[in-house]
Amino acid sequence: MAELRYDGQTVVVTGAGGGLGRAYALFFASRGANVVVNDLGGSFKGEGGGSTAADKVVDEIRSAGGKAVANYDSVENGEKIIQTAIQSFGRIDVLINNAGILRDISFKNMKDQDWDLIMKVHVIGAYKCARAAWPHFRKQKFGRIINTASAAGLFGSFGQCNYSAAKLSQVGFTETLAKEGLKYNIVCNVIAPIAASRMTATVMPPDVLDLLKPEWVVPLVAVLAHKSNETETGSIFEVGGGHVAKLRWEGAKGALLRADNSFTPGALLTKWKDVSDFSQPSYRTGVADFMGLLEEAQKLPANPPAEEINYNGKVALVTGGGAGLGRIYCLQFAKYGAKVVVNDLMNPDNVVEEIKKMGGEAVGVKASAEDGDAVVKAAIDAYGRIDIIVNNAGILRDKAFANMDDKMFNQVLDVHLRGTYKVSKAAWPYMLKQKYGRIVNTTSTSGIYGNFGQANYAAAKCGILGFSRALAREGAKYNIKINTIAPNAGTAMTRSIMPEEMVQAFKPDYVAPAVLLLCSDKVPEPSTGRLFEVGSGWVGETRWQRTGGAQFPIDVQLTAEEVRKNWQRILDFDDGRADHPEDPAAGTEKIMANMENKVNSQANNSYGVEAKKGAENEHLAAIEKAKKAKAEGTEFAYDERDVILYNLGVGAKRTDLPLVFENDDNFQVLPTFGVIPTFNATAPFSMSELVPNFSPMMLLHGEQYLEIRSFPIPTEALTVSYPELVEVVDKGNAGIIVTGSTTVDKKTGKELFYNESTVFIRGAGGFGGPKKGTDRGPATRVYKVPSRAPDAVVEEKTREDQAAIYRLSGDRNPLHIDPEFSKVGGFKTPILHGLCFFGFAGKAVLNTYGPYRNIKVRFAGVVLPGQTLKTEMWREGKVVVFQTTVWETGKLCIAGAGAELMEGGKSKL
Repeated sequence: MAELRYDGQTVVVTGAGGGLGRAYALFFASRGANVVVNDLGGSFKGEGGGSTAADKVVDEIRSAGGKAVANYDSVENGEKIIQTAIQSFGRIDVLINNAGILRDISFKNMKDQDWDLIMKVHVIGAYKCARAAWPHFRKQKFGRIINTASAAGLFGSFGQCNYSAAKLSQVGFTETLAKEGLKYNIVCNVIAPIAASRMTATVMPPDVLDLLKPEWVVPLVAVLAHKSNETETGSIFEVGGGHVAKLRWEGAKGALLRADNSFTPGALLTKWKDVSDFSQPSYRTGVADFMGLLEEAQKLPANPPAEEINYNGKVALVTGGGAGLGRIYCLQFAKYGAKVVVNDLMNPDNVVEEIKKMGGEAVGVKASAEDGDAVVKAAIDAYGRIDIIVNNAGILRDKAFANMDDKMFNQVLDVHLRGTYKVSKAAWPYMLKQKYGRIVNTTSTSGIYGNFGQANYAAAKCGILGFSRALAREGAKYNIKINTIAPNAGTAMTRSIMPEEMVQAFKPDYVAPAVLLLCSDKVPEPSTGRLFEVGSGWVGETRWQRTGGAQFPIDVQLTAEEVRKNWQRILDFDDGRADHPEDPAAGTEKIMANMENKVNSQANNSYGVEAKKGAENEHLAAIEKAKKAKAEGTEFAYDERDVILYNLGVGAKRTDLPLVFENDDNFQVLPTFGVIPTFNATAPFSMSELVPNFSPMMLLHGEQYLEIRSFPIPTEALTVSYPELVEVVDKGNAGIIVTGSTTVDKKTGKELFYNESTVFIRGAGGFGGPKKGTDRGPATRVYKVPSRAPDAVVEEKTREDQAAIYRLSGDRNPLHIDPEFSKVGGFKTPILHGLCFFGFAGKAVLNTYGPYRNIKVRFAGVVLPGQTLKTEMWREGKVVVFQTTVWETGKLCIAGAGAELMEGGKSKL
């Protein structure tokens, strides 16, 4: 197959200073493209800036004979980025919107700046770059855009309401651009990548990150961005770790009821099972045939009387409640007993009067939904609580993308998406306190499928869906349920784009029963986080469908040509392998499953024996190269707060004042804290390149050695850690990788700690490496337990939430917190971090015998949070030999361990 080339084309990559962006830039430059390397140079949280990151990538490209220029602008200034391409190379052909930041925080603690900064970079930044490139694309009748979503956006992710909203917004935005760009040969697609980067390094375990290299994502983007792709547009792909699949929306057959006064929430409840009946699914790319549905609905007999659902004692807030859909919601809530807060920017008073005339209770609040605090305050001031929110307020500013301006885009985003966030945020503390809440948010078919002339509206509306799904995960355990509807109704807003007879036919009254039912306590489980299309007496659920996709061996470099060769398999929804992912875990399960897919284990793999042999022969050379590689150094700042948090994470009690009170005369850092500064340090090599058959699922943290090189350990410092490869040992059926890391105080230059971490990778041997490791003194010593009874024994019970506390010191591996992830690892419940019970044992030695110069352990078993650790110690001159068992099981969790004591007397805490 011919190599995909981009000669003479100009590719702009945002956020190209590292991770995925850098990989894109290097690839396209290697295939003949001119590349604009854009990077603001800030942190993954969006702080700071600088030119170093972009300049390094440009230097790499030029050193390899390629053409590239750097740009340091924020994506908010997209026009400047595109102008760099035009000034430097005279054209732009491909735009990859890759720049991103994370501001993860639970919704109750989220601040407006956490929300706004994410929107600014991910949503407005993508819009600004695409808008600036659009006239050039149209004029030359050629353009390719790749936007970036994520699993958090597709499925919603706990603690990422802002990020989930921003990322799913890219789906609606992309689908709209694809429709508008089609006749100009402007092809637009969106990918949800799983790849290691500065952003993901904080939320994914290091062993998984090592395999999820950005290079696995690049080949898909290369195919989508190539001039030969003229038909695959408006599509959504999941990619990473050798797995590529396509996603699309799947609609249920749904429930159809007669659209008249007998269509009530109770009537809909009797047919609720039909709402999610996917036995006759549909795969739309636009709005359903609501006129046809209405005609069918009117042929049905009146809906039989059903259980009446009431909202007595409940307070319902409806934004945009002064007219259209919002007015009907308000009247219906009042009819069924709720106290209603009518919010409208123009005129809530008329609806309030209507409700009072029918004997109901209501108050009005004239304010924008963006002023969520004032809107919710009106509810609290009037009724003392808030139980139900229908986020319905909206505006339209429709315009072809070529003519859309920033004001139009931002206004729609602010009212729809930010307004939904602000009202929900203001109500959240009240709902948490009362452990009850029902929220229905409003997306649209334009958001789900995209719609010509509505790039702003589609982005905002799809963003609302991403927000709702993430918020539903946070609210579930507090009995706060959040669902999303895409209504089809004739209103003042839709009158500008619908014929009048359709406006009259699609009455808001035929949407309201679904909204009211979702705000009740009657919806069968699962009753949160779902999406429904509603109108004309019809209610149907919409969900994702995913192809079985293509899985590529992870021990052979993936190429764009190989992806294109498997293209039909990637796109095939009809081969019996398609499924319906619902959460981030389901979104990554195929990638995790593919980690066992290797050439070595495939007898008839198309890559053949030569590829296998070549892959094996590369390992020894890769090891030697890795040993010579020098780390750039990874900074880690800590202060008294971090010290206390770590001490609590390894069992310190409130009464251990030297460990938990910064003003204590003997306030100190536990020696085992020395593993923390280097934990997330970036190594100058990748483990997957050092041994065959590497899989993080087969990786065990075998041994840990820690040397304390500076006394006393400072209680606050800015450190820099420099990881290096110490050795790789071939055990035949396993590989052993030893990584060393020196941590220095950046201010003084003094070495603080030295760590050696030994990992065993099952099935990763047989590559011709040394069979035995070198002798490095205390770092490799295995201490033998004396035959006599221990000289001292310390028993300490861990807390049920021990892992939850310890992970705050940096090890965010979901294996230790997420039951679903731990099950994938073979554990029924999340387990305690090995370095956590290492800290417990180290504390026991310190408490009993005083400070030590170094400590070495071999991990021998698993500890569950809540179990009791029994550390037995033997004093042998200057060495304390010890082992730790789990009291409840009698099994060892630390064996062959020892610590070399410092000179001087005992120093108990």
